[in-house]
Amino acid sequence: MEKENLQIDLASDSKIRILDYGQTNNWGKGTYRVIFKNRAGFMDSSDLQAESPHAAFIRYRQPKAIHNISYVSSDADGKHTFPVYAKQGRKIWATQEFLAEVTVGDINQDMTNTNLYSQDQYRHVNAKTWSDKAFVQN
Repeated sequence: MEKENLQIDLASDSKIRILDYGQTNNWGKGTYRVIFKNRAGFMDSSDLQAESPHAAFIRYRQPKAIHNISYVSSDADGKHTFPVYAKQGRKIWATQEFLAEVTVGDINQDMTNTNLYSQDQYRHVNAKTWSDKAFVQN
């Protein structure tokens, strides 16, 4: 998904912060590093192959435990990570590519205590069911 084709539509009162790296990025199929809080309460990380940042997000049964998802890029200089989703308390930072795939159901299931959850946002993009996208026009 290319940045020029994304039509993220945030409500005027949205508190979500967009991560933008100043270039066209294709956070598609690849390796993602997920940092999450495990059952014992400690931070843990896992690298996984996924089709998109959203696919990496939904692979975890408890999305509210996820604190960071980063795309792992391999180039001549080694491996670099680029955060595509980050959470600190109620605050969420995310790339447009991630937000373009998030559905109302993803948010309502476990993320109602974050700034992703907003009935005004759902109305703004005409989202009526849990399968509707939360940040693009439906």
